[in-house]
Amino acid sequence: MNQQASPPDTVHADKRRPPARRSRWRSLIPVRAWREPHPVVTVLRLSGLIGGPSALRRGLSLAGLASTIERAFAPRHLAAVALVINSPGGSPVQSRLIHARIRAMAEEKGVPVLAFVEDAAASGGYWLALAGDEIFADESSIVGSIGVVSSSFGFTDLIGRAGIERRLYTAGSRKSLLDPFQPERPEEVERLKRIMTEMHEAFIAAVRERRAGKIAGDDESLFSGEFWTGRTALRLGLIDALGEIRTTIRARFGERVRFRAMEPRRSWAFRLGRAPASSPEEWIEHAFGAIEERAAWTRLGL
Repeated sequence: MNQQASPPDTVHADKRRPPARRSRWRSLIPVRAWREPHPVVTVLRLSGLIGGPSALRRGLSLAGLASTIERAFAPRHLAAVALVINSPGGSPVQSRLIHARIRAMAEEKGVPVLAFVEDAAASGGYWLALAGDEIFADESSIVGSIGVVSSSFGFTDLIGRAGIERRLYTAGSRKSLLDPFQPERPEEVERLKRIMTEMHEAFIAAVRERRAGKIAGDDESLFSGEFWTGRTALRLGLIDALGEIRTTIRARFGERVRFRAMEPRRSWAFRLGRAPASSPEEWIEHAFGAIEERAAWTRLGL
C-alpha cells in the first residue's frame, strides 16, 4: 500500500525543536551575560607623599607605579579608570611623570579617567588629579595648593657646638647649593627661587591645559599656592562635581558595574610590615623623610 509523502515544508517543520523547549535551554545559558558583559572600572589608589620610596616610606613614583598603571588599562570591557587620590604633594617631576603616563595610556586605550579626591589633592597631588577627564571631591576635601615649595634643615650652629668641621670640595663654583651644614648664601637662595619659578610655570601650564574653559578664579589667587575645600574648589572650577567613587561610578555605569582594585606590587619587606636593615645614615635619612611627610600634611591642617 503506497503511503502519501509529506510535503517538504511539513517534514522540515516536524524536525524543528519545539519553541518551548528552545526557550527552556536559553534560560539555562547566560546568553545575556555574554552579550551584555558587566562594565569594569579599575581603581588605582594614589596615596601618600610623591617621590622616591625608601625602606620606611612608600613614595609615589613612576618607577613604582608604571606596571600598575598599565594593568589598570588592560582589562576587557573596561568602562573607565578611577584614580583615588590622597596626597599632600611632593616631587614635581614625579607628579608630572605619573600624570603623563596615565594620560598616555588613556589616549592609547580610548578609556576615560575619573579622579576622586579623598582627604587631599594638594600641590603635586592636584597635578595627579589633573590626569582625570573629570575630578570629583568631598565637600571637605583639600584641593589646590598650585605652587612649589622647597624645605630643608640647617645644622651650622649644631655641628659648630659639637666641634664638627664641615669639609666640602667641588669642581665648579655652583656645584653646591644650600648645603645644610654651611651658612645660607643669598645668591644660592636666588638660584633656587629661579628653579622653583620654572617648575611653578610648568604646573600652571598643566592646570590651564587640563581645566581649559572651567577655571573661574583669578590667576593671582588660583596660582598663589592657596588651597580650598572641595565646595570652594568646585566654584573655582578646579573640580567638576562633589561626590565619592562608589555612588558616582554606579550612577554613571549602572548597578552591574564591577570595581577592580589595582594594587602596586610591594617588596617582601613592606608585605611583612617592616623595613630591611640599613646603615645609621639611612635611618637618619628616613627619619627626616618621615618628618618631611608629616610637615606636608600639617601644612594642610591635616
